[in-house]
Amino acid sequence: MGEPKATVKTATRPAVPGWARKSTLVLVIAALALAVFGTTTQTWLTVHLDPAQLGAAVASQNGLQVQGSKAATTVTALALVALAGGLAASIAGRVARWVITAIILLAAAGIVGAAAVVLADPLSAAQGSIAAATGISGSSVQVDVTVFPVLAVVAGSLLGICALAIVPAGRYWKSRTKYDAAAAVPAAGGTAVGGTAPAAPNCLTAPVLTTPLAPPAHYPPHPPRPVTPVAATPARRKYSTAKAPMPDSAH
Repeated sequence: MGEPKATVKTATRPAVPGWARKSTLVLVIAALALAVFGTTTQTWLTVHLDPAQLGAAVASQNGLQVQGSKAATTVTALALVALAGGLAASIAGRVARWVITAIILLAAAGIVGAAAVVLADPLSAAQGSIAAATGISGSSVQVDVTVFPVLAVVAGSLLGICALAIVPAGRYWKSRTKYDAAAAVPAAGGTAVGGTAPAAPNCLTAPVLTTPLAPPAHYPPHPPRPVTPVAATPARRKYSTAKAPMPDSAH
């Protein structure tokens, strides 16, 4: 009877949903942050003043055009912060993703709040541009709001929702730091997570080699050394220290 074959159980990773893919989520966050930044380069407010105060150059433009970067100065900076946070989330560890999520949420809240203030009181948001163009501040004029502040509010709200999805989606992402990789190492004798290759051996549990290694094949064996016979040393004669008796002298 043949010996039973050993079966190795492999740990399979759950299927990653489409919304939880790292590339998809990071790309959406970057796109929304760039969309918010793009709205600040467009006209948010159109101020209708007396042509005599604005001058002929400005009057030909049907009023004073106020860009979003001037009406809400903080939106531009917060959009760049959200963009940097989204890119950093792709290489961050588990703890760092919580910090990045909080940063993007605060940036999204600031974007929505600043754009909402412009929508609520467009005249106050345009006072700085009016004073720079006419030298008069605090005047009551007609201000028209374009669609770009509304787009900034929508993009900022979606940016906050995507930021909340970073933490649950990070459970499906592969480990990139040494702390997360240590937790993903399977038990000894198993296979690596998500693959069929055997896991790397642990230096603490690797078997210790107890038999001596054979010499390499390209080295010839040493010839035996000749044994030189050692001549036997003759035993020394023992001499008695007792004196021999003297013969009797003739009388």
